[in-house]
Amino acid sequence: MRNLITDVRGLLVGQAQDLAAATGVTVALFDRPTVASVAILGGAPGTRDTALLEPEMTVEHVDAIVLSGGSAWGLAAADGVMATLAANGRGFPVGGMRVPVVPQAILFDLLNGGDKGWAKGNGAEGPYRALARAAAENVGTEFSLGSAGAGYGATTATLKGGLGSASARAATSQIVGALVAVNAVGSATIGDGPCFWAAPYEQASEFGGLGWPSVISPEDLRLRFKGGAGQNTTIALVATDAALTKSQAKRLALAAHDGLARALRPVHAPLDGDIVFAAATGHSGAPSDSFALAELCATAADVLARAVARGVHAATALPFAGTKPAWRDRFAT
Repeated sequence: MRNLITDVRGLLVGQAQDLAAATGVTVALFDRPTVASVAILGGAPGTRDTALLEPEMTVEHVDAIVLSGGSAWGLAAADGVMATLAANGRGFPVGGMRVPVVPQAILFDLLNGGDKGWAKGNGAEGPYRALARAAAENVGTEFSLGSAGAGYGATTATLKGGLGSASARAATSQIVGALVAVNAVGSATIGDGPCFWAAPYEQASEFGGLGWPSVISPEDLRLRFKGGAGQNTTIALVATDAALTKSQAKRLALAAHDGLARALRPVHAPLDGDIVFAAATGHSGAPSDSFALAELCATAADVLARAVARGVHAATALPFAGTKPAWRDRFAT
């Protein structure tokens, strides 16, 4: 176990970032068409092809999931992934054509100090198609956490955000993993200290092993918000090697949002676009009953909470004046 979403058989991850623009793209690529769904609980989402993931819709499978920075500009990233997949013969066949199915979610990282001239009207095209193509052409089982991929330009209310991942074996013996770009309106840490809200779910000191403080005060519970409207959104994918129906994948996505609620305070705000995709690669058996599905759902929430904390814990600060400090800058010893 690598403690990454790629512990789920049938899934690889690729990433690319533009250092000058302080933004990036993360691609989860499936080895075959894969059952997927989505749950959107934030008030201001930015998405592409998510409606088709609802259980009542006709399309049953996806080829990849894309997480990207760039706000609405970043939605061009799926084009780059589609081009790469079609060149490799992937996609839904229609009259000799190939149409890869690549749902996507974006976060807002336009005001983090990077050079994003295309968003200021200079006539240039944003980097997202090219970044996504590079990511899709270089997928693997190992990938960086923290300031990488879709998490490169991410921030939280108090600290630099980042790209996180975690995995676990459920009581059903099936694997569940999470991948998340943490760009929250709120905070992943308690008050002004180093401890993470997700601490009860931590495994093997993966984000510092600090636990919770002995007392959580009213001041610790005071909400801390990122300044400025619309600068938020945490986007995630949970995946399992179990064989699920589309309706069961929807339930997995909904349950995984509990992990965001355990790791971030607040979450699902009016100007967040908080989204969780869920995918089932089907390389192990179907859950035996509703209790087995509940085990997968609970594990998905746990690994997503851990992934959020890992993303913030691993992040490094952006090299621009006035940017958010990283956790390691403030608290590492």
